[in-house]
Amino acid sequence: MFNNRLVVIGVSTGGPITLRELFSGMPPLDAAVVIVLHIPPGMDRLIAKGLAAVASMPVTLAEHGEYLESGRIYLAPGGYHLTFEGNRRIILREGARVNYVQPSADVAMESLSKPLRGKIVGVILTGMGKDGAAGIRHIKEIGGTTLAQDQKSCAIYGMPKAASQTGAVDFVFPPDRIRGKLVELVNGGR
Repeated sequence: MFNNRLVVIGVSTGGPITLRELFSGMPPLDAAVVIVLHIPPGMDRLIAKGLAAVASMPVTLAEHGEYLESGRIYLAPGGYHLTFEGNRRIILREGARVNYVQPSADVAMESLSKPLRGKIVGVILTGMGKDGAAGIRHIKEIGGTTLAQDQKSCAIYGMPKAASQTGAVDFVFPPDRIRGKLVELVNGGR
């Protein structure tokens, strides 16, 4: 069942290690979590399996037409853009790369609409380039909460830096503090 709480994470270079750090020791979130990691087709299943080994929530590759469920982690498959229909259904699309990548965090985040109820949280973690910056701005504009990884803990600070430069990032933390803030944001208001 989906409770209208959604966390969308954009990440690239250094992402698998950072995601393992973020989800290790995190209690189950009372939200659906969607991860947009810049990965080629074929690597996605390995990443999902590695993340499932440390996460307290089930991890699956997102499927076209799938409805979100709270307490689950969905990884966008390589080679497709992931978008949301009504903030609750996953739509996978082929198409040109955006910000030189596919899947793109901007495409996913910008497909979200202002929720009538519930909560949307956007997170940008380590990675090269600027993917996710426009998406973070959009999430902030529709009333969501936004986080970015701090420079010191990033393998590459490009994506979090670009997101922070939009002025739309609420919190800048290392992964362990992002973990705590996510728990507070989505589990604290039960």
